[in-house]
Amino acid sequence: MGHGWLPGSITVFTKPWPGLTLGRLAAHVRTLGFDGVELPVRPGFQVSPDDVSRQLREAAKVFVGEGLRIASVAAQPTPSVIAACGETGVPIIRICVDIPKGEDYLETESAVRRGLDAIVRKLAEDRVRVGVQNHYGGYVSNAMGIRHLIEDYDPAVVGAVWDGAHCGLDGEVPRLALAILWSHLCLVNLKNARWRAERARNGHLAARFEAEFVTGPDGLCPWEDVLAELRGRGYGGDLCMTAEYTDHVHTDDYLRSDRLFLAGLLDEELPR
Repeated sequence: MGHGWLPGSITVFTKPWPGLTLGRLAAHVRTLGFDGVELPVRPGFQVSPDDVSRQLREAAKVFVGEGLRIASVAAQPTPSVIAACGETGVPIIRICVDIPKGEDYLETESAVRRGLDAIVRKLAEDRVRVGVQNHYGGYVSNAMGIRHLIEDYDPAVVGAVWDGAHCGLDGEVPRLALAILWSHLCLVNLKNARWRAERARNGHLAARFEAEFVTGPDGLCPWEDVLAELRGRGYGGDLCMTAEYTDHVHTDDYLRSDRLFLAGLLDEELPR
């Protein structure tokens, strides 16, 4: 179905491998067949918010040495993180917006906008963009919610990160969701999920449903429809495979399988 179209890069979120050194992590990502990474800038990972400037520069050098790039980070967009991304050429800081239990949705949205208002100038100066991702449950969870939050911002500084698994869990049609976000779309996350029924749990007789993160062909979001829509619109940004599976034990095997599945959908030949 690829018809000659390929995205900008195909990257992977490195959250599953916090214990690897940067060198081993970069080599592992290369052997999995990716062009680059999204790094978590969080305590306990290879790059920490407390020393982000030095550690992100070091990480960029290590990944370049393996022919890879840091395409995005998952981090809080603090001034130090924005500055470090600007210095190292990392274009996107990905965030999700949590609606704390007991708090009003629209009041939280307004508070988030005030936070964005405080950093848009620095984002523009450092040529970095915050990308807000949809996330099922107690978050800004769907495409229209993301659009309502960010539509008044310059897409060069505040963009949308669309996530297929969370779109599926939220019951959205990918074609419509991508159309809603198109003006601000800066990154596409490819993963998949489905609802799993848990009956008679905790004394309840009615079914309870839990999200189960699964391989690409097995979830609610049809990747082929996503890619067809992106191809039709001429999307030139990255695809990030976020390596999130409920069965953590087999993450590497599932990820290899999904990378091959994606290559087949793109008519892409992976290096041997």
